[in-house]
Amino acid sequence: MWFVYILKCRNDDLYTGITNNLERRFNEHKAGKGGHFTRSFGAEKILYSEEYANKSSALKREAQIKGWTRKNKLALIEGDSELLKKL
Repeated sequence: MWFVYILKCRNDDLYTGITNNLERRFNEHKAGKGGHFTRSFGAEKILYSEEYANKSSALKREAQIKGWTRKNKLALIEGDSELLKKL
């Protein structure tokens, strides 16, 4: 099982990543052992996650979300499918 997730950082930025162990990866981010971005800005909380059966599917979805604007990501987090369609 693979997860695509969105974290809120201490500077209020959003970070998108993938992992096969969401709890472990979040703890790594919080401890400053995650990616460069979260080492710099800290991880505050998990705002959103999706499950995928394989790494390939998760990577494709991660790339899609990373290409979105903050407004799109917030609409996804809030479950606002109507707003997502408009954006």
